[in-house]
Amino acid sequence: MMDFLELLVKRRSIRGFLEKAVPPDTIMEIIKDSCLAPSAGNDQPWRFIIVGNKDLMKKLSDESKKNLLVDFAKNPSSPMKRYMQILQDPAYNVFYNAPCLVFIVESTEHRPPYVDCALAAGYFMFSATARGLGTCWIGLGANIREPELLKEIGIPEGHIIVAPIIVGYPKSIPTEIYRKDPRILKIIP
Repeated sequence: MMDFLELLVKRRSIRGFLEKAVPPDTIMEIIKDSCLAPSAGNDQPWRFIIVGNKDLMKKLSDESKKNLLVDFAKNPSSPMKRYMQILQDPAYNVFYNAPCLVFIVESTEHRPPYVDCALAAGYFMFSATARGLGTCWIGLGANIREPELLKEIGIPEGHIIVAPIIVGYPKSIPTEIYRKDPRILKIIP
């Protein structure tokens, strides 16, 4: 396993994967590691759904694309509109044809919303990287609204998708990208 500083540097958003399934026990180990994330009041609100079926992932991608395009039509000034052209391409899969997709979901009644599941998502991505896997949090893939499709993938009523994360063996790992210097607003000694 990598040391922590190496892990921080090597974690990248991966969008190209080998045609090789990730063993279910490896996904379960990564999820177990994810549950080590801190949560408000130790509530641990995260729930996980694992999808390894490529036809279903394509169906989920198409549903998200359809809903995003409807949203853009309603809100022409959306900052997400930069994705409009690619979302109109029928061949584009928001999940990049990854071998595995994991949804991290939580109850809509949980407070603070999203924060705890976002921490679990970070732990998920680091755990996968430590095992030689690649991940990418696909925000565009959280727009699944069709009740029957939500039921098919096992999202309980009153729950929302917080983090759709694709995972697999990377075709390649991008080089380190430029990071801005920290923006410290104030230091109070």
